[in-house]
Amino acid sequence: MELPALRSFFFVALDGNDDSVKRMQSFLTVMPGETTSCVGCHEHRTKTPENRSSMGTLAALKREPSRVEPIEGIPDVFEFPRDIQPILDKHCVECHNSDRYDGGVNLTGDRGPMFSHSYYTLTYLREFIDGRDNPESNLAPRSIGSVASPLMKKIAGDHYDVKVSPSEARMVRFWIEAGAPYPGTYGALGSGMIGGYYENRQVNTDFEWEPTKAASAAIRQRCISCHGGEKVIPVALSDEREVSFWRPDPDDPRLRMTRHLVFNLSRPEKSLMLMAPLAKDAGGHGFCKVDGAPVFADARDPDYQKILAMCREGKKELEKIKRFDMPGFVPPAGYVSEMKRYGILPADLPGDIEIDVYATDRKYSEKEHPDDVSCCPRNSVLRRWRI
Repeated sequence: MELPALRSFFFVALDGNDDSVKRMQSFLTVMPGETTSCVGCHEHRTKTPENRSSMGTLAALKREPSRVEPIEGIPDVFEFPRDIQPILDKHCVECHNSDRYDGGVNLTGDRGPMFSHSYYTLTYLREFIDGRDNPESNLAPRSIGSVASPLMKKIAGDHYDVKVSPSEARMVRFWIEAGAPYPGTYGALGSGMIGGYYENRQVNTDFEWEPTKAASAAIRQRCISCHGGEKVIPVALSDEREVSFWRPDPDDPRLRMTRHLVFNLSRPEKSLMLMAPLAKDAGGHGFCKVDGAPVFADARDPDYQKILAMCREGKKELEKIKRFDMPGFVPPAGYVSEMKRYGILPADLPGDIEIDVYATDRKYSEKEHPDDVSCCPRNSVLRRWRI
């Protein structure tokens, strides 16, 4: 087959129903004019592979290479808030929201400190099986990808008669096959997060904020007596509670109370940290009780107000630094400088100006011969070819 140069290609073998059968666990990239094959990974590196075909030359080598083509109706590069969240809003959020919270699941697009509630929920519940953080390869057929993902069965009618349209099912299916990404641009990396990570260390934390100090004290005083061990809860927007961010154990029960789920920075008053201990007749869930009574009888409780103030401060900070899917988003300086380096953005462009990162990414991906071909491969794209 013929591939565009300097693009990341991820191979998935699909059956006639577009379900994944086998897939590579890494991507490949070709340079301009390069011819490559599977030799090196699937043959001994120092030997010429044997032609074991009794027919001599393989049939595939007797014709011109196939060119990969875009998949109709499917974006080149996925972005969860843009492409998947609308499907959840239409079919799932009526039951799985901050107020109704059926099954203890929230699939709204409300933002947590680093991710949307829906994205993190689908991730930790393993509703999609994409092999992330799992150093294994050559897995059994149909054990990974969309065909192995519980989400695909739920949206096909197995979950309370919820059934999405064929085009919506294809969107979700190919999103999973593409690695179930959250952002759709490299411009999102290292931005729009409270307590995010840079060079393996946590940055832009809230531990020293005055509202956080007050809220942390309130949480310790009113909540920690019940929430220890497997039920431990965060006391700050950046508090990981010693749960690994890089490779969390999906069976770790502490993930249900992670900061990514209990703090709502879109609608602070809907934070699970506030809804769970608030009495039902005051608009909460009334989950958390002491001697049979809700922890917070109403929203006027001083400690409730302290926790709410921390969440509101988090919302204020997020509106200032902006996540990739928020109006007015400005990508990090490193992204801008690299795009200037390769001539994609003007060299004199101010560093704090709003940029259409998707148009910038596309312009970069269409650049035939970068001045420095040692640059990183460009965004992975979805293409299809038939065998």
